[in-house]
This record gives sequence, structure tokens and C-alpha cells, in this order.
Amino acid sequence: MNRREFMALTTAGIASSALGQRSGNAGRNQAPKMKIKAIAFDAFPIFDPRPVFALAEELFPGNGMPLSDEWRTRQFEYTWLRVVAQRYADFWQVTEDALVFAADKLKLDMTAEKRERLMSGYLNLKAWPDVPPALSALSKSGLRLAFLSNLTPHMLQANIKSAGLAGIFEKAISTDQARTFKPDPRAYQLGIDSLGLQRNEILFVAFAGWDAAGASLFGYQTFWVNRLKLPAEKLGAVPDASGVSLPDLLRFLDTEVTSG
Repeated sequence: MNRREFMALTTAGIASSALGQRSGNAGRNQAPKMKIKAIAFDAFPIFDPRPVFALAEELFPGNGMPLSDEWRTRQFEYTWLRVVAQRYADFWQVTEDALVFAADKLKLDMTAEKRERLMSGYLNLKAWPDVPPALSALSKSGLRLAFLSNLTPHMLQANIKSAGLAGIFEKAISTDQARTFKPDPRAYQLGIDSLGLQRNEILFVAFAGWDAAGASLFGYQTFWVNRLKLPAEKLGAVPDASGVSLPDLLRFLDTEVTSG
């Protein structure tokens, strides 16, 4: 089963059980919107993970892409299965477990040194090229900026430093605080609790289609930075808007900010 098939099958089952009875967000999108006061970003609209996968190819020539695909699929599968099974382990542990499984499945010789190098990649991410100017514009607009991510607090802080983004984000909210993962509503609730705002005053910015759907089902205004140009997940919910980069987010927010 490839990543797209897995997302369509597994995410639908877990999202339907975790997110409750909301079958869609068409009615919410038609309702008047409150002024956005804060933006809560998933990590990966900001941090570019591609160097980790390039390193996988360097360490395992010809097998880097299969390893990366299997690693990413298992990484998120394990978060969802741990939520359902109520057997929590933080995202760092889940990421390492997924890497070991992926290497085992592909019968690759994952030495301790190679495992450490690949894992360390998740502590040294850089920003996508369009991020710094976009964040500068958002900061000048007066919007409060935060992360709301599955990454552990240590992973978030390490990557903020690595990407040169210290001092830009008011909060770096990790779902580890609730010992769960998105799309569990308890994970999204952390944004409201940490920022002290109503849910309609927060715009959630997602990297993955399933995360955009989960945030929409929770009740956040949602923008999907669809850098991979994928179709929307079929989960009964769609984001308020989408684009392929942060400049698209800025264009969306120009209307939202001035109309409030």
C-alpha cells in the first residue's frame, strides 16, 4: 500500500472516530467570520524536510526514496494508532520507531550511526525559501504567530534555532502537552488554551491535507499550504482556502485582516 492509499484509508477511519459527529464544514464556511487574531502553524509549512530525505538517498543510494516514503507513512500511522490504542509515545520516539521499521521492511543495514544522522536531520531543519519574508510581513501586521505541531518541544525549539526564526513565534505549542497527536481534538484545543482566544479567531495553517481537514472539523479557520499539490483528502471537510506557498497565505489574509 502506498502513502496515498494509506492516507485515504487509515486517516478516514481515525479522523471519523477522533473528531466526533461533525460531517463537514460547508455550513461553517458560509457563516460570518471573526477577525483573525492569531495564526497557528503546523511545523512543515515552515520547516523544509527535504534535506532529511536527501540524506536518506546519500546513505542508501537507490533506496533513499523508498525508505523516506515508508518512514513518513509509518511515522504518521504510528501517531494515529497510538492515539487510538491509548499507548502514547512522543513524536521523537515515534519517528525513530518508524525509521527502524522502514529499514527493516526494506532490508537495509541501518547502523546506529546512520540512524543517528537521519534522526538528527529532524533537529536541523531550515525554512522553506518563501518563509522568512512572509513571516516578516505577518509579524508587521500585528497577528500573533504560533506553532501547533506534533513535534516535541525540543524538536520545535531546535528547528526554530536552526532555521533562524528565534523571536518570531509567540508560542511553540507541542501536542506532547496533551500526550496526543493531531487530528485528536485535544491536540487542536491546545491552540485555544495557549493563546487565550476563541477558535474562530485562530487561523490554522496546515501542511498535510488530513491536518487541514482535522482542523476544519475542529472548528478552526484553516489554510492549507499544499506544497506538494495534492488533492484534498476525502474526509467530509475542506479548508477555508489553500495555496502552494506562504505568499498565497498572505493574499488570503489581506482580505481577512482588513475585513475584521
